[in-house]
Amino acid sequence: MTKALHADEYGRFKNRLKEARIKADLTQMQVAEKLGLPQSYVSKIESGERRVDAVELERLAKIYGKSVNYFLK
Repeated sequence: MTKALHADEYGRFKNRLKEARIKADLTQMQVAEKLGLPQSYVSKIESGERRVDAVELERLAKIYGKSVNYFLK
């Protein structure tokens, strides 16, 4: 797998995260509060500055009312 392909896949993944947050009618601040973390944590995930691990993805999926698979399509 090339690095560019991986970047494209991760780009789609982070876009789904942001779209799910918006569709759930949540701000970055509200998500951060539910996680007990600073708003910058959510911002860095959505900008691609910070990657999401499996445990974090599970927590975000629950907050957004989505399955983990929704983000991995």
